[in-house]
Amino acid sequence: MRKVIFAEYGDPDVLQLVDAAEPHAGPGTVRIAVRATGVNAHDWRSREGQFRKSHPVELPTGVGLDASGVVDEVGEGVSGVAVGDPVFGEGHETYAEFAVLTAWVPKPKNLTFEETAGYASVVESSLRVMEQVGIRPGETLLVSGASGGVGSVVLQVARERGINVIGISGANNQDYLRSMGALATTYGDGWVERVRKFGRVDAALDVAGSGVVPELVELTGNPDRVISMADLSAPEHRVRFSGTAGSVQDALHEVIDLIATGKLRTPVEKTYTLTEAAQAQIDSKAGHTRGRRVIVI
Repeated sequence: MRKVIFAEYGDPDVLQLVDAAEPHAGPGTVRIAVRATGVNAHDWRSREGQFRKSHPVELPTGVGLDASGVVDEVGEGVSGVAVGDPVFGEGHETYAEFAVLTAWVPKPKNLTFEETAGYASVVESSLRVMEQVGIRPGETLLVSGASGGVGSVVLQVARERGINVIGISGANNQDYLRSMGALATTYGDGWVERVRKFGRVDAALDVAGSGVVPELVELTGNPDRVISMADLSAPEHRVRFSGTAGSVQDALHEVIDLIATGKLRTPVEKTYTLTEAAQAQIDSKAGHTRGRRVIVI
């Protein structure tokens, strides 16, 4: 099978598309014939070696977490899913023609493989940071990097929970944020004052790593009510860095009805092929994403 790997840490050109042995489903897992795989910041951060101390891997290694596809192997102890079922979820080394998933749910019939490919890890991340920051119905949440995958999910889940949201993003994404029920503003000079004009900020999330953690603390007045999942310097400002994932399976079960009914959607901004994996990661790192980037197999 074809698979994207890297044998050394570095720039996008270390990615290689190679012929590799197919993985197989073990206990508690399923294997899918991958139809599409989501492109996440975790992918290029891993390739750059940002996690080599906290989560060392043996090189060469594959890339990718999220994927959608058709089940073609069911591991021991797995029930409720059969060969031929379309699913989406999270696994390992998903930039490939076959991948093993450790968490999955059925793909809604009204959604494509491309549309569902990028949900799993961003859904888990979104629910986790919302819980950690302690945001509750009636409060106002500020999201920096609100137009990307995690930001898009946060805005929509917050809306369903009765939480007010202010989103910060690039100028081209202001209407997109408003379409999800958020008050919207841009980065740049005076952004803190623009946010203040919207009213009180109870909690804030940094999902883009745009260097705004000190300002988020200033706006909330309490570092305990700010969470970053993208700025490694956050602890220097007494802000928690959220980097350890929880249960992807639980997160998917919590939101699958919202996804199936269209109340939670993250649009696919751009698709790529496996041969374009390096460009996909370059674009992901550049930011300014509206929704998701997806590699189609």
